[in-house]
Amino acid sequence: MKIKSIETFSTPDVGFVRVTTDDGHQGWGQVSTYHSDISALVLHRQVAPYALGADAMDIDTLVDLIPEREHKFPGSYLRRAIGGLDTALWDLHGKLQDKSVCELLGGTPRPIRVYGSSMKRDISGAEEAERLVRLRDEFGYDAFKVRVGSECGHNVDETPGRTEEIIPAVAKAVGDSADLLADANSCYTPDRAIEVGRMLEDNGFCHYEEPCPYWELDWTKQVTDALDIDVTGGEQDCDLATWRRMVEMRAVDVLQPDICYLGGLTRTLRVADYALKAGLPCTPHAANLSLVTIFTLHMMGAIKSAGPYVEFSIEGVDYYPWQYDLYDPFPVAKDGKVQIPEGPGWGVEINKEWLEKAEYQISSVN
Repeated sequence: MKIKSIETFSTPDVGFVRVTTDDGHQGWGQVSTYHSDISALVLHRQVAPYALGADAMDIDTLVDLIPEREHKFPGSYLRRAIGGLDTALWDLHGKLQDKSVCELLGGTPRPIRVYGSSMKRDISGAEEAERLVRLRDEFGYDAFKVRVGSECGHNVDETPGRTEEIIPAVAKAVGDSADLLADANSCYTPDRAIEVGRMLEDNGFCHYEEPCPYWELDWTKQVTDALDIDVTGGEQDCDLATWRRMVEMRAVDVLQPDICYLGGLTRTLRVADYALKAGLPCTPHAANLSLVTIFTLHMMGAIKSAGPYVEFSIEGVDYYPWQYDLYDPFPVAKDGKVQIPEGPGWGVEINKEWLEKAEYQISSVN
């Protein structure tokens, strides 16, 4: 069964991929969100030439071959594009076998625990605490992640004193009823990261994400070694050699690959295997409700190194308007859990009206 065509439907925010084989079978995937129109172009320019005419059943070979053929382009965009091909082929495989991707991986579709993930830094500690209480009561979340510091902030807070305000405010409001996680998004040098980490420990937080610039693995390891709280990271990393080094040096306590950033499910499963062999949990990054959340639910329902929950965005249309009306059924939290889709492949259908409005491109066998 050969790959006959690769189609993309993209906006700057989201890009869907449809792969069709020479006997007419199809699968749907997604390039990474954020500048998805660029990733779609990379897919046609630097991925499709090697995928067209290739064996649609041999995903491993393709995801290894393409980076070698494009070895002068080892960075994020090539991986974000490869992920679109990879995830479409997994959907194809599931549909051919009439199984969900979760089942292909040896799991069973079921409700799976999620943590409510806040992206907001333009919110006070008191306002965030009030919001989390409301969401806990409405959707049953028993875990939440909030933001501290500022993104790549060079030790500067988003607003003066916000970190010192939000940590105790959230802990007081929901700490007795929920696991608490914090994300610094590469804000701190090791000394300040350790200072904030001890504040998190004192307030009962269990997860401290990306405290230092993610590329500074030695800095992150200093923080990991100094603290009892789980230090986590990896969402930005798309090079498997970097992942192996991260695991070998124990830079973090929890691995957080992003299926779309890393280059698809196949490559992310390798990171999950690194985690298993090292005795580390894998709790992937999935910070929006595009298909990355669906991909992650399926994977986490099956892997042996799965951490205790899946990231689940709590941001509405005011923050991420583009993450809605993309596909059905759309995931909804109930009792702090989200159902892994049960249908073949990813178990969702892409919204045809959305596709009609997107930019269309096709690469096909002549």
